[in-house]
Amino acid sequence: MNMPGMATKCELLAMSASQPARLTLSLRTLASHGAPDAASPDGWGVAFYQGDHVVLHREAAPAGDSALVRELETGGPSTPLALSHIRRATQGAVTLANTQPFVRELAGRTHVFAHNGNLPGVLERTPLPASRYHPVGQTDSERVFCDLMERLGALWNGAFVPPLQDRLSLLAAFAAELRPLGPANFLYADGDALFAHGHRRIQRESGRIEPPGLWLLQRHCKPGDPFPDCPAIAVRGAGPQTVMLVASVPLTTQTWRPLAEGELVAIRGGELVSTTLPVVS
Repeated sequence: MNMPGMATKCELLAMSASQPARLTLSLRTLASHGAPDAASPDGWGVAFYQGDHVVLHREAAPAGDSALVRELETGGPSTPLALSHIRRATQGAVTLANTQPFVRELAGRTHVFAHNGNLPGVLERTPLPASRYHPVGQTDSERVFCDLMERLGALWNGAFVPPLQDRLSLLAAFAAELRPLGPANFLYADGDALFAHGHRRIQRESGRIEPPGLWLLQRHCKPGDPFPDCPAIAVRGAGPQTVMLVASVPLTTQTWRPLAEGELVAIRGGELVSTTLPVVS
């Protein structure tokens, strides 16, 4: 079996913006971590929200030398919400079915999930009775996403988006179950909000598996501001832009805020709208 910490070499990236924007240098920086000689060479994917649905691009190949990544830098869709993942395989073969982000439909909208960590034993869990959601691939990450979607179905049972705090509470309980199993950093989005849970990952300096597992950066941009003043480029609208990035490691020299161990945040329109920490008994 793979070492429990190996999956923490995966890379996560999400962007939430107040108006549609295009990921540029941040996507390129993340992709460089997925070069063939880097720590995460086993596939990549990115989901761009367009209303309640997503444009999904994935390849079961290194991101660092991908022509599609280069194309998305200059011609990718504008979006207020995007999630990306670069894979270092630990469970499951290097195939498209095992490449994140994963997507599922619920209540007429597309839900997106990406996980960084290794959760031994998850694949051996007994499936939920009469579960609507089943993995296509063989990863622990997709298995826990199907589990999460089944739970979310109880909230998304009407024509309206469930209250944010109800979704946050459900996700906090879900994250609390994952943390004892192994590194459990994840991104989840439902088109209305982005949720990010920080746990632990292999730290570059110490080589130990410890917090932080995710970092935040918020920038307030004026029209035409170049990178590095802003981590994304607004491609529509003439007003100011607010952008929030979530990443496994800081991607720029700016001051990023680390998420505390077990911290779960909700982000909408580039703004942090809610946060929760584990209850210490």
